[in-house]
Amino acid sequence: MGGFTFRTAGESHGRGLVALVEGVPAGLSLELERDVDPELRRRQGGYGRGRRMQIESDRAEALGGIRLGETLGSPIALLIWNRDWENWQTAMSPAEPAEGHNPKALRPHYLPRPGHADLVGALKYDRRDVRDILERASARETAARVACGAVARRLLAELGVRVGSHVVSIGDVEAEGPEELPEELNAAVDPDPVRCLDPEASARMTAAIDGARDRGDTLGGVFEVVANGVPVGLGSHVSWDRKLDGRLAGAVMSVQAVKGVELGLGFEGARRPGSQVHDPIVRAPTRGRSGGLGRASNRAGGLEGGVTTGEPLVVRGAMKPISTLRRPLPSVDLRDGSEGDAAVERSDVCAVPAAAVVAESMVALVLADAVLEKFGGDSVGELRRNFEGYLAYLRDRGFGAR
Repeated sequence: MGGFTFRTAGESHGRGLVALVEGVPAGLSLELERDVDPELRRRQGGYGRGRRMQIESDRAEALGGIRLGETLGSPIALLIWNRDWENWQTAMSPAEPAEGHNPKALRPHYLPRPGHADLVGALKYDRRDVRDILERASARETAARVACGAVARRLLAELGVRVGSHVVSIGDVEAEGPEELPEELNAAVDPDPVRCLDPEASARMTAAIDGARDRGDTLGGVFEVVANGVPVGLGSHVSWDRKLDGRLAGAVMSVQAVKGVELGLGFEGARRPGSQVHDPIVRAPTRGRSGGLGRASNRAGGLEGGVTTGEPLVVRGAMKPISTLRRPLPSVDLRDGSEGDAAVERSDVCAVPAAAVVAESMVALVLADAVLEKFGGDSVGELRRNFEGYLAYLRDRGFGAR
């Protein structure tokens, strides 16, 4: 089985989260404290996060696939402990509760939250207590995804590919971004409380989050993920499931609470004539990763026909407001059908900055899979040789610098 694949397991308040990554070539330098833990910390940040982030201090432990700081070519197993488990050992115990236990200690929920997986999951899996659903549907699962994404980032870095993100809007506050993004995007935005490039908009975003908190409400927003250094030719036009734009859209849409994905101009392109949408092709002798050809603009977001163009890859995600409200919406009790207010779980007011970090990981995972699909290699050395051979082929076509 080729390609770069991953799986996660674990519940929000269980003992921990498990991540399993397969397809990583042997010989990749991978140190968890250097490569994985900083990404986990980035996911925990952002203005508007809840008390859970004050409890957890996420670190990854390796259970397999790494020896002496290098990958072995075998599956990589990572574990992230949940520190809050000590407060949930009865409610989340995998064993049957002892006789005479206090039912409240199991922390059941019977009033599903509108907008969450609570009700649909309970109906699909034949459960009454929606805790059986919400524990896995929780965005806590994304900590394991970010750990997997950190491995993908490390692999992409070997080929000079970098992935970053920034927040475009929160609620009705929109940022005015610069004409050109900083080369080191994450280094520029991570110090900002909402990971925004516009300081004035950032201040208004934090004020909007404060206002939502005071009202017992929540806020969503839009983030943008950008990948630089991506070569032309990843993905394919030949079959629907090999188109890279579809794979990226599905990956970002899978992030909890994301309800819309755009590539390049996205929906704005549907409102413009073709002359204001498509990117003119120009000679660019120094652009070795796109065969000495480039684009006068990047409205397509680095993808045409399901294939990368060599321009920066630009993906936007729209995150809805979080479903848990301190002033809950009406719901129905799954025990007896009586009406009541939806359950209230400890949650964030706004998690758009964190969602952007998770989306970075999903983009990195898709790109790592596409890289291995295109170039293969059981070792990092073989992958590099195949990649460099492809770049040499692009130069030999006659448009690039020699």
